[in-house]
Amino acid sequence: MLTLTENAQSAIKTIASESGLPEEGGVRISMAENGSELQMALAPEPAAGDDVIENAGARVFVPTDTAALLAEQELDAATTEQGTGFTLRQQA
Repeated sequence: MLTLTENAQSAIKTIASESGLPEEGGVRISMAENGSELQMALAPEPAAGDDVIENAGARVFVPTDTAALLAEQELDAATTEQGTGFTLRQQA
């Protein structure tokens, strides 16, 4: 299952709060329509069939078909000149 670093947890909670999402909101990671890359978007709630990963108040929603791709990944976040950047990497 996808895991979140402390940096990712903090970034997701901050972004969700600043965006005015309800408490059950978070970010959703899914396959883009072209099927070859992932996309991340704010979501007020999980979609039907989404896996919900909740850690320290940060919520990430992942469609079942995408969850298998992310099963051994870790989501991290860092501040960049363009804002907050997220990266996926293989779990240690």
